[in-house]
Amino acid sequence: MPVDPFAKAGLHQAEDILKAHGVDAYHRSAAERTGDSHVIIDGRKILMAGSNDYLGLSTHPRVIEAAVTALRRFGTTVSGSRVLNGTLDLHGELEARLAAHLGQEAAAVTTTGFGANLALAALLGRDDIAFGDARNHVSLVEGVRLGLGKARTFRHRDLADLRSKLAAAPSGGGRLIITDSVFSMDGDVADLPALRSIADEYEAKLIVDAAHDMGVLDLTAGIRADLVTGSLSKSFASAGGVLAGPAGYVRYLRSNARSILFSIAMPPASAAAALAALDVIAAEPERRARCLELAAGLHDGLRALGFDTRPSTTPIVPVRFPDLAAAGAFWAALFAAGVYTNLAGPPAAAHAMLRLTLTANHDDTHLDTVLTAFDEAARRLGTARDPALPAATLTVPHG
Repeated sequence: MPVDPFAKAGLHQAEDILKAHGVDAYHRSAAERTGDSHVIIDGRKILMAGSNDYLGLSTHPRVIEAAVTALRRFGTTVSGSRVLNGTLDLHGELEARLAAHLGQEAAAVTTTGFGANLALAALLGRDDIAFGDARNHVSLVEGVRLGLGKARTFRHRDLADLRSKLAAAPSGGGRLIITDSVFSMDGDVADLPALRSIADEYEAKLIVDAAHDMGVLDLTAGIRADLVTGSLSKSFASAGGVLAGPAGYVRYLRSNARSILFSIAMPPASAAAALAALDVIAAEPERRARCLELAAGLHDGLRALGFDTRPSTTPIVPVRFPDLAAAGAFWAALFAAGVYTNLAGPPAAAHAMLRLTLTANHDDTHLDTVLTAFDEAARRLGTARDPALPAATLTVPHG
C-alpha cells in the first residue's frame, strides 16, 4: 500500500506541544505598531523585544516616504523576472550602493534573502565540495543541497574540524567554505579572518552570509570574502536579498541561478526602502551605536540576574532553557507582563531558548521593562539562575 505523504501533517509539532501546556507563542497577529517599539496584540500594547529591525528603520519617515513614492511611480509589482521585464533603475542603483557598502565589485539583489542563498546551488558542479558550519542558516544548507556537488559539515566554529575535512577531501574539484558571519539564533560570530586564512591555505573560496551583520557590525569589511550574501529584511528595513562579489561571479549567478531567473524581481517599494535605509545608515551613525549600547545593557542586565546569554557577542541575545516546555512557560510569563520575545527550539535552534533583540528605537525604560519582567518571571516560576556570571563582551564593528 502506498504511504499517504500528508500523514505527517497529523503529527504533533512544537506548536501543538506548547498549546498543550497553555502556551500560544506562534503565529500571533499584531494589529498595529505603536511608537516604533511596541505592537498591539489582542488589544494589548506589548513591548516588542524580538524584532530583527536592528536599526529601527522600518518606521523611519524617510524610508516610508521612499517606499510610498516608489509605489506611486511604479505600482505594487514589476510583474516579471529581472532577466525579462522586471528590471528597474531602482534595482541597478541599489545593487551599486550595496556593492559599495559591502566592499565588493558588484551585487545582485534578489526577491528574498532565502533566494540569495538558494542561488549558491548554481556554483556547485558534480566534483565540487561545500564545507558548511553545522549551524549555518537553513537557506545556506538548502542552497548547497540543491547544487550538484557534495556537502560536508564541520562542527560549529571548529576550525580544526574544518581543516581535517579539507585535508581529507579528494582533489579535482572546487572547494567552498560557507558560513554565517553572525549566527542567527545564538548570536555568536564566525572567525572570519581565520576562515579566510584556511581558505587560502586549501585553495578554497569563502562565502559569507552577512544577513544579521550588514549595517550593524559589517564584519565582512576587509575580510576578502569571495562572495557575500545577505538579507535586506533586518537592518535595511525592507524585504529581499543580495549577492555581492567580483563582477564575473555576480554576472554568472544572475544568469544561472534558478532562484533569480525564475523569481519575480524585488518589488519597487522594497528596493526604494532599502536605498533610503542606506542613506539613513550613513547619515545617522548614532543608530548603530544605540543598538549596540542597548545590546550590551541587555546582555549585562540578564547576566546580572543570572541568565547566561553566551555565546552571543552581538545584538542577538539568547537565553537557554532545559526544554521547550520550560522555555514556553517563561515566554508566556513575559508575554503576560507585556514583553514579546521569540520562542525557539529544534530544528530552528539547537536547543530550547528565548531569542531577544532591542532596536535603536528602544530606550532605557524599555530595557528596564524587559529586565524587570525576566526577574519577576524567574521568581514566579522558580527558574534556577547563576548570579556569578561575568559581564558580556560585545563584538564591535570594524572602524
